[in-house]
Amino acid sequence: MIPGSLSTMPVDISAWSGEGEFTRTLVDVLARLEGVVFLRVEDAPASRTEGGYCFISNEVYVGFRTSVRRDRTRRLRIPTFKRLTEKAMTLGDLEAVLTLDETIGAPDYSDDGMLQYLRTERIIAPYQTTGYKLVEMVRIYDASATGIPRTTRRHRDAPSG
Repeated sequence: MIPGSLSTMPVDISAWSGEGEFTRTLVDVLARLEGVVFLRVEDAPASRTEGGYCFISNEVYVGFRTSVRRDRTRRLRIPTFKRLTEKAMTLGDLEAVLTLDETIGAPDYSDDGMLQYLRTERIIAPYQTTGYKLVEMVRIYDASATGIPRTTRRHRDAPSG
């Protein structure tokens, strides 16, 4: 769980340095959504700082609530049942929800496997004449569709408590 967060859902931040104000806001919003049951935040290898700008790149893996239903089918004229797992939410649904949230807004880029947000901010320290540009990129992935590390899968399946 992120310190200072209003959510009670556990969020795996072990691979995140904590940099990025927009990432923190985004994770707080995601943690309050009913269809989201798993969140993992990681620093992306693209983060770097040079004179004049600071580039922060974070990745957020989201696991959606699922339900299992039995579907009756016939195989060789014999009635059988097949178990179907359905997600309560998809990345497209998540995009629609986040677009309606005024603190987040629409993503700058989206496709079937990812949502990407890019935020820039000019920071000038007190008593300074020049500042630097802070660029924050956040990518959101569906954890079940990507090859997330096994430790993450075990964390997701662990009972909450």
